[in-house]
Amino acid sequence: MTETDASPSTADTADTAAPLSGQELLVREGDIAGDYLERLLDIADVDGDIDMDVEGERAVVAIVGDGLDALVGQHGQVLEAVQELTRLAVVRETGVRSRLMLDIGGWRAARKEELTEIGTRAAQRSLESKEPVKLAPMTPFERKVVHDAVAAVDGVRSESEGVEPERRVVVVPDAG
Repeated sequence: MTETDASPSTADTADTAAPLSGQELLVREGDIAGDYLERLLDIADVDGDIDMDVEGERAVVAIVGDGLDALVGQHGQVLEAVQELTRLAVVRETGVRSRLMLDIGGWRAARKEELTEIGTRAAQRSLESKEPVKLAPMTPFERKVVHDAVAAVDGVRSESEGVEPERRVVVVPDAG
């Protein structure tokens, strides 16, 4: 056995001795995602800047700039696909499942505001009518935003029903 075979490289030692966790891992996820997205933008010949942040227990990466509609797609479908590809790039580098959230051109932020309003209005309708209010099918991200909005209204609760891609939020008045 040669000397190089017997002793691991510094990079190998760092990976096995002290795996990243918590905030450090989220920052690393953002860095990996940013690098991946910059390469993607170069390949697609699209101008955009990458912003990275950590919100709660999730890395958040945004591509900002003008003319990004093609990367969002109809109803955010391309955005969802790019987010999944970015998460896969992060997993490949870290070995850890990523919950990274991607926004492109502010679309997800605007959609979050819209969904919060939809959830609040559905909660009010359910309170007034004392009947369940079923919403249109939504993605997991969209349902989470609506559930959070409904949770902020006393006297109602929300639940999800159905199977993807037809899974939807139902707002139900509290018993009593």
